[in-house]
Amino acid sequence: MHDNESSENYLETILILSNRLPVVRSVDIAEELDVTKPSVSVAMKKLRENDCITVSKAGFITLTEKGHEIASSIYERHTFISNWLITLGVSEKTAVSDACRMEHYISKESFDAMKRFIESNIK
Repeated sequence: MHDNESSENYLETILILSNRLPVVRSVDIAEELDVTKPSVSVAMKKLRENDCITVSKAGFITLTEKGHEIASSIYERHTFISNWLITLGVSEKTAVSDACRMEHYISKESFDAMKRFIESNIK
């Protein structure tokens, strides 16, 4: 996994958890992604340095405006691509797994074109 992909996965996970939990902590992220707490600590340090998150004294993690923008974009791609693949008859498990990989590598231009095409053909 590339650094950028890893960072995007962490941001997307923080977004998802923040919609589900009252507060997001490193332990929640570690459990959700099935990674070690030290891995999460390293990632959170990098995200803090890149102004994507803030961490309170109590250890609560919050997305900054920049972090929220990145996370929302990745989450939209993930949801759109996995739903589209399921519509094409791909199993949910495979569609979600493939979407996880595709969401990081597809350019904005290609994703927007794909979205326009699919949305115009659904009507």
